[in-house]
Amino acid sequence: MTHLLITHPAMARHGVPPGHPERPDRLAAALQGFQGLGFAEAEAPEAEDAVLARIHPWPYLAAMRQAFPAPGQGLVALDSGDTFVDPGSREAAYRAAGAAVAAVDAVMTGQARTAFAVVRPPGHHAEPAQPMGFCIFNNIAVAALHALEAHGLGRVAIVDFDVHHGNGTQEAAEREPRMFFASTHASPLYPGTGHAHERGQHGNVLNAPLPPGADGAAWRRAMTTLVSPAIEAFAPEMLLVSAGFDAHADDPLAPLELVEDDYRWAGEEIAALALRLCKGRVVSVLEGGYSLGALTRSVRAYAGALTRVYAP
Repeated sequence: MTHLLITHPAMARHGVPPGHPERPDRLAAALQGFQGLGFAEAEAPEAEDAVLARIHPWPYLAAMRQAFPAPGQGLVALDSGDTFVDPGSREAAYRAAGAAVAAVDAVMTGQARTAFAVVRPPGHHAEPAQPMGFCIFNNIAVAALHALEAHGLGRVAIVDFDVHHGNGTQEAAEREPRMFFASTHASPLYPGTGHAHERGQHGNVLNAPLPPGADGAAWRRAMTTLVSPAIEAFAPEMLLVSAGFDAHADDPLAPLELVEDDYRWAGEEIAALALRLCKGRVVSVLEGGYSLGALTRSVRAYAGALTRVYAP
């Protein structure tokens, strides 16, 4: 059984203004991290509206259809200045969500032991009815609901180690007791959510905020003492990972000090947790990471660790 990488070149055609951190070069930088790791590759399909609608209400999907510019038109700002769309964004956004859904399908059907959706735009800030923070559709929440509804799982867990709190994913989890959401992130930092006391009405949210300047040792402690025990207690049947690499010390948006070895450790720990709890089922979806060199190295460290843990 192989490890699978799912992506599509159309995601590089999602345009942003000059100097925007979520630039098209991120896709190539992330993909470079997989070279030599032995991942099979598959092309991301476009997500169906009915699948997106498990997270995003139909009026939101209709509004987004209207918001995407037609060919020949320019950039459109969806919020106060972070989130933009251009004529290439519709296909990119639909394929980003479709990649995450296809990753779930590949793991659940036995096509792949693990699957990694390398996508842009990212997704974890997108709320059910609001794009924000570079994000249009919440790719990982859509994938989690797909695992529950299309594959009949009873519980899934999402681990988010992006430097920013996944506010949109938490909102989705708060509405869905079969989904557990655990996040490590810097605080205070955009979007200003993710406080430790937030547990959700179903007790299925765990936030582990870290102060600016926290290093890999502090982050690993949060993972081992808070995140992993909470996930074990929830006993999910699949682990999904919002794999943001912007907590790296070299990242221009990050106040944390992680290095590549921390992401190697994360891959090993997450794979070991999945082997104990859910038959090794792990789906990873790319979120942030804005230093191109650090993104390549961190993706390689994390994805390489997954392959080693699952090696025969």
